[in-house]
Amino acid sequence: MNTPTSDQSFDINETGYKTSYTAIRKARRFAVQGLYEWLMTDYRFATQQRDLLGGNEPHTIVARTRSENAMHTVHLGYYHELMREIPMKAGELIMDITRYLERSFDKLDTIEKAILLIGAYELKHSLHIPYKVVLDEAMQLNTHFGATDAHKFINAILDRYAKDVRELEYQANKAEKKAKKESE
Repeated sequence: MNTPTSDQSFDINETGYKTSYTAIRKARRFAVQGLYEWLMTDYRFATQQRDLLGGNEPHTIVARTRSENAMHTVHLGYYHELMREIPMKAGELIMDITRYLERSFDKLDTIEKAILLIGAYELKHSLHIPYKVVLDEAMQLNTHFGATDAHKFINAILDRYAKDVRELEYQANKAEKKAKKESE
């Protein structure tokens, strides 16, 4: 079984992992929970220049999650990628997201932060996933974990971000919609 390393992306067709879209969706759900925990502990203490005795690094969260849950229906490769790459790229992703916020990233609800980080990561670094799918999955995550009306906020931020980081795909989708509307 090939396990992705830090310089590789996961391959949806890779053998050894559950590769259904349901398995990938479950990986995102576990990643939201893991990132939530990381944002509440390790990340928060690091940004406040305070030590966290024992640490709660992403790899510790992953190990505990795998030992406490039946994850045979989860795409483990993608779960590991999200839990490894998002914390490593958090500074970059937060800076990107902050350009579209009317308030500080730190003022957001922690679940919103986790969902936005996953969405921003997928938009910027997982180009094989269509941006519409990324937005839809973020809405699904919010429905499962987030506040009632947070989906509007998350969708607005990720849609504006997609317009910049996936400009060609975004414009092609817009042109396709326009052509379809004109042909009706």
